[in-house]
Amino acid sequence: MDAALQKQLIEAVANTVIAHAEELTTLDQAIGDGDHGLNMKRGFEAVLSDIDGLSAKPLPDALKAIGTQLVMKVGGASGPLYGTFFMTLGKTLPPDPTAEDVARAFELALEATRARGKSEAGQKTLLDVLTPVLDELRQGDGNSGADLPARLKARALAAAETTVPMKAVRGRASFLGDRSIGHMDPGARSSSLMIAAACDVLEG
Repeated sequence: MDAALQKQLIEAVANTVIAHAEELTTLDQAIGDGDHGLNMKRGFEAVLSDIDGLSAKPLPDALKAIGTQLVMKVGGASGPLYGTFFMTLGKTLPPDPTAEDVARAFELALEATRARGKSEAGQKTLLDVLTPVLDELRQGDGNSGADLPARLKARALAAAETTVPMKAVRGRASFLGDRSIGHMDPGARSSSLMIAAACDVLEG
C-alpha cells in the first residue's frame, strides 16, 4: 500500500458514494428519513477535502481519520456506524496488512459496528452486506488470491439485493413494519457501493 494506491482507493470510494447520493436518497425516502444520500455525500466530500493529507498518512491513521470525519459530518445513525467501522479498521490493521490481517480487522470492525447499532445480520441493515463480505474474506479455499476483489464485489452487491424482501427490525425503517418489505436498505446499498469501488481499484 503506497500513497498513490491509498489515494486512489479513498477517491474511488468517496466519489462512488457522492455519485450515488440521489439513489441513496430515493431508497431512504421509501423507508427512512430520506437523508441518507445527502448525509453520506456530505461526509465523503469532507473526506475528499483532505485527500492529500489522508493519502500521506499510514493506512491505519488514514482509516481512523476517515472514520472521525464520518462521525462528525454524516447525520443520523449512519455517521456513528460507518465511523465506528472505519475507526476500528484503523485501530486493528497494521500499516502493511496481509490478507489475514484484513480479514481479522474487518471482523473486529464488524463486531464494533454491530455493538454500536445493537443489531444483527438479517434485520435489514448494512450488516447484511458486511457479514457476507466477511464470510468471503475468511474463505480459504485456494481461490482467495487474484480473484478475491471480484468475488468480494459480487458478494457485496448481491447481499444488498437480499435486503429487499426483508422486514426491517432496526432503525427508522422498523417503524414501517411490513411496509418496509420490498425496498432495499439504504445502508446496505451504500456499503455495497463502497466495497465494490474499492474492489474495482484493487482489481485494476
